[in-house]
Amino acid sequence: MSVITTHKDGEVLVIVSNNPPVNALGQAVRAGLQAGIEEALADDSVKAVVIRCDGRTFFAGADITEFGKPPVPPSLPDVINAIEASTKPVVAAIHGTALGGGLEVALGCHYRVAAKSAKLGLPEVNLGILPGAGGTQRLPRVIGVAEALNMIVTGKPIKASRGAENGLVDKLVDDADLEAEAIAFAKSVAGSADLPRTSERTDKLKEAAADPSVFSNFLEKNGRKIRGYEAPIACIEAVKAAVNLPIEEGLQKERELFMKLVSGTQSAALRHAFFAERAASKIDDIPKDTPLIDIKKVGILGAGTMGGGIAMNFLSAGIPVTILEREEAALERGVGIIRKNYENSAKRGRMTEEQVEKAMSLLTPTLKMDDLGDCDLVIEAVFELMSIKKDVFGNLDKVVKKGAILASNTSYLNVDEIAACTSRPEDVVGLHFFSPANIMKLLEIVRGEKTSDTVLATSMALAKKIGKVAVVAGVCHGFIGNRMLAKRQQQGQQMLLEGAKPWDCDRVLTEFGMPMGPFQMADLAGLDIGWDPEKTSSSTVREVLCERGRRGQKTGKGFYDYDEARRGTPSAETEEIINSFIKKSGNTPRQIDDQEILERLLYPMVNEGAKILEEGMAQRASDIDVVWMNGYGWPPYTGGPMFWADTVGLDVILAGLEKHADKFGDEVTISQLLRDKVAKGEKFN
Repeated sequence: MSVITTHKDGEVLVIVSNNPPVNALGQAVRAGLQAGIEEALADDSVKAVVIRCDGRTFFAGADITEFGKPPVPPSLPDVINAIEASTKPVVAAIHGTALGGGLEVALGCHYRVAAKSAKLGLPEVNLGILPGAGGTQRLPRVIGVAEALNMIVTGKPIKASRGAENGLVDKLVDDADLEAEAIAFAKSVAGSADLPRTSERTDKLKEAAADPSVFSNFLEKNGRKIRGYEAPIACIEAVKAAVNLPIEEGLQKERELFMKLVSGTQSAALRHAFFAERAASKIDDIPKDTPLIDIKKVGILGAGTMGGGIAMNFLSAGIPVTILEREEAALERGVGIIRKNYENSAKRGRMTEEQVEKAMSLLTPTLKMDDLGDCDLVIEAVFELMSIKKDVFGNLDKVVKKGAILASNTSYLNVDEIAACTSRPEDVVGLHFFSPANIMKLLEIVRGEKTSDTVLATSMALAKKIGKVAVVAGVCHGFIGNRMLAKRQQQGQQMLLEGAKPWDCDRVLTEFGMPMGPFQMADLAGLDIGWDPEKTSSSTVREVLCERGRRGQKTGKGFYDYDEARRGTPSAETEEIINSFIKKSGNTPRQIDDQEILERLLYPMVNEGAKILEEGMAQRASDIDVVWMNGYGWPPYTGGPMFWADTVGLDVILAGLEKHADKFGDEVTISQLLRDKVAKGEKFN
């Protein structure tokens, strides 16, 4: 069946796209649209045109599978130019989402009628590119420069109601009436000689032409968010061209910027990130028709920071939660923090008061383990100590109904060892949430040796329901993320004893694009995690810092000194502690340059990632990238550690590891998989 069909409704030709699942603007759709316009122009009985889509959405963007392949005509810009040049009025009937190329098609139409539930946006920036079919030139002409910058540079869509306010939507209609209303609208403008062609408009550009501060103001407000990214800067350049150049030259500038971005490393990395997330949700060796457990009620052990954050994910998704604590005071405090977090979201306009109360009404606090008996999933978020975890799972095994999932929120410990404390190891899984659990997107799902397919598939489906990006990991110390992180932290500590300063290591990583470096991260988490004042022996820099009360941001000093706003500055006391350790070790401190710091911190991580793949602890290299981009702030514009290693060159990574081998000692042994890939000239991704 053809993806584009046409039919007449009186004097209106209706062009319909049916290209599931999202009516992507592939070659057949583009050719069909162009043919539809030509058909309308050749038929004297047609006085107006409506373009609409079957299925759940209007055109939701270009066909991303065509990226990197030779273009097949007609190009999308040519199709949109043909729509706009039509001498008969063309009306876009928008439902679902008009995104990217879809919104560009709508901007080429003379009028836009939208269903109230529709959303409109240009999200190309998220793939490291810009709208390449006139979006940066036409949108500012319709809604003005300030609003257009916001939509194009952030990539965030707007609701149709907002579009009706800013001029993007000419008429807002009830969803059920869209086609009839669009046809009626087309009939009302049929025969118009004076058509509102977007490219001919300049009225909304005058203000920015007279006062270009709109651009500097935007950059000032959003500079931090877009630091390191090339596409947002190119988007701003393109919108400037819309203001300063005639439409033909503006479109040419947009095309030049688009071509430069689409062939660049950042766009390749962001497209990799996009597909990697989708691949991560697939479990290769589990049948698609694996039955799932219906999770109607969740139990959580521990109402601390982690337990409370985990609870919020389920409450926000409308799933009732029973939360257990040992003492009334701790339970009250935990429930109070959950409420406060929700109320803060309401203050910021992210929730209504009604939604806050709805979420809180689904929460049942308890001090009795028996109250978890009828839960379909129970997650423990207790202290990270194996003896405590084993004790908890032994008790859960007795209390919780058969067929329920028993999950541990451990970040390091052996899930198989925990599962062995129960009579049903097939029902046990690791669900490693990242802190703060109500905000962080990543969820490592740890597959035990005996975890059943149903438990794993249910965990994956549930992750999606609560808005998490899930990655399956095998059982090993630290799983994927923390196992690699340990290598970075260890090298950071070692370099201190060779002469590197904590702030130098942190600066190198923040300049690379990380939100913080290893020592800033340690201060934020608290240096006393896992430190026992009873057993302390002044044997490491961290121990001495803790002994002196320098336990991180919370005590106002750690590796750094902190002011009231928790801004860190280099600490003379920390330097003195480090120097005393260097002296004791007999090392002569040396200047360590930025390149060595980068190689010593990041190359061992890539090497550990290769070992994780070698051991089958991750399904694919891109899963490792997803973990690091969503859980640890690895800059998405480099595509994650394994993709980044591919772009640097695996031979370069291997040579760097060999160069520093004497400094690494036993801490880093080179992965055989990495050596094999280099020998064969292969990549990870």
